[in-house]
Amino acid sequence: MKFGFKALLAGAAVAASMLVSGVAAQAADLHIVVVSHGQANDPFWSVVKNGVSAAAKDMNVQVDYRAPETFDMVAMSQLIDAAVNQKPDGLVVSIPDASALGPSIKKAVAAGIPVISMNSGSDVAKELGALLHVGQDEYSAGKAAGEKLKSLGGKVAICVNQEVGNVSLDQRCKGFADGFGGKSSVLPVSNDPTDVRAKVKAALSSNGDIDTVMALGAGTAGEPSVEAVGDVGKAGKVHVATFDLSAGFLKDVSEGKADFAIDQQQFLQGYLPVVFLTNYAKYGLIPGGDVPSGPNLITKDKAAQVVELSAKGIR
Repeated sequence: MKFGFKALLAGAAVAASMLVSGVAAQAADLHIVVVSHGQANDPFWSVVKNGVSAAAKDMNVQVDYRAPETFDMVAMSQLIDAAVNQKPDGLVVSIPDASALGPSIKKAVAAGIPVISMNSGSDVAKELGALLHVGQDEYSAGKAAGEKLKSLGGKVAICVNQEVGNVSLDQRCKGFADGFGGKSSVLPVSNDPTDVRAKVKAALSSNGDIDTVMALGAGTAGEPSVEAVGDVGKAGKVHVATFDLSAGFLKDVSEGKADFAIDQQQFLQGYLPVVFLTNYAKYGLIPGGDVPSGPNLITKDKAAQVVELSAKGIR
């Protein structure tokens, strides 16, 4: 009996091992494609990509991350079409322009490919056929930022937009203006920090009433905006805040050179869709609704704690 019992246990162990290895092999066979609109020189999107890579490793699945070299909706739609032709087990997309990207996303859904949107497109994801959206509501986040800066005494503001035409960023500026309540205008800039610094400096020099700068990206627009304020000798006199995080901007917040940063936890925007699509492919499991990854306001009392994680590409 003892021998039979031991043999039974050994057989069960072998069967369990085979089951686990079978599941692992099944996961390894899965192929997921992520297509975002973010440029390679934007630190924000490097964190998103880090989240994608971490999820691919944790889930033991193959994930391809693709993005156009510039903010180019035609190129992005072509990347989505190419992904659809590969018939992946899942597709993750950002949707900065639904009219430009909608047809390609609908093709994916029509082909039976599960789609999850992330970062931008929360307002259109469902109608395009996405299972859910992982991100933050950009208008509401902008409004919260505007209300906070108004409470700090801001009356005249510029909203520094590095991608005018990106619906999500336009919503940020709109929400900011509504929450701020004072005078507010959009300052169009590029993704080049040198260009941002020069244009913010010019705006501050030409209008001495500007007391608030709302940037829409920490590394691309937030840090050079702080530098521009210093260039015109108004450090500590002009409020500066930004969407998203960078180690440099968080240092500015901790030193009192800037007021706060809005954390939408973009690592999760890259990580969670891959996890969800893997579980959907393996078990048919999916969250019952959208997943809000932000916003969280990182002020001076929290900034120092987040700097290290930001430098590591996680926050």
